[in-house]
Amino acid sequence: MSKRNTQAAKTAARERLRLERERQAKRDKVKRQLVVAGGVVAVLAVAGGIGYAVVQNSKPGYWESVKDQKLVKPANTTGKDGTTVVIGKDEAKKTLAIYEDPRCPICAHLEQAVGPTMKKDIDDGKYKVQFIGASFIDNASNGEGSKNALSSLGAALNVSPEAFLDYKAALYSTKWHPEETDDKFKDDSYLLKIANTVPALKGNASFEKAVKGGTFDRWALEMSKKFDKSGVQGTPTLKMDGKTLTGGDGQNTPMTVAEFNTAIEKALKG
Repeated sequence: MSKRNTQAAKTAARERLRLERERQAKRDKVKRQLVVAGGVVAVLAVAGGIGYAVVQNSKPGYWESVKDQKLVKPANTTGKDGTTVVIGKDEAKKTLAIYEDPRCPICAHLEQAVGPTMKKDIDDGKYKVQFIGASFIDNASNGEGSKNALSSLGAALNVSPEAFLDYKAALYSTKWHPEETDDKFKDDSYLLKIANTVPALKGNASFEKAVKGGTFDRWALEMSKKFDKSGVQGTPTLKMDGKTLTGGDGQNTPMTVAEFNTAIEKALKG
């Protein structure tokens, strides 16, 4: 083998090695770029995910957004926000104020026990009744049923005072009133199912539209505010002339017909 050929071979070998190193360097560079790019994409994806979560979490819940909706007052109401709901004959001199939360189990018991007697007294003109609705159970349980039921009661009141009273009695009935921990009233379909037991509301298209469309949702919030500002600490609470009616123990709401009648007669004379 000639010296020239040996030197040429060495030179060729070095050239091949140089080219291979350049190719490897290029591959390493591309690899690094891909890793960096992938990291940037991952960071952007995480950032985007966090951003999306922040935006989603910053969006108000439905009932939070209702406060910005237009206030629609039900018929048969008075007052600035339509939150004065008084039912009874004009000649009745005194008014019994009732503070209730639709999800309240004790309110349901009161309606079941005393509701028919109260209804007869109203029809007889013995006194008027003012309804003040609350939703504090929703606030305590992060629920919606009290507010949603109040809204549906507004829809019933919009039909007539009689429909309101009959629907309220149905909501509180043994058959339909859920356990306090069961937020069933949040479902419009359940409220409409109950309404179908009330003649004035059964098949009533305008009532159904109001419930499904949340026509009186803002009104329900205004009614809840009225309760919150009343100073009343619990439901049910009965008041006449600003004085709380109590049963035989002198502390709790009268929960039997006998106790209720005694308390009412005393309040009417006071």
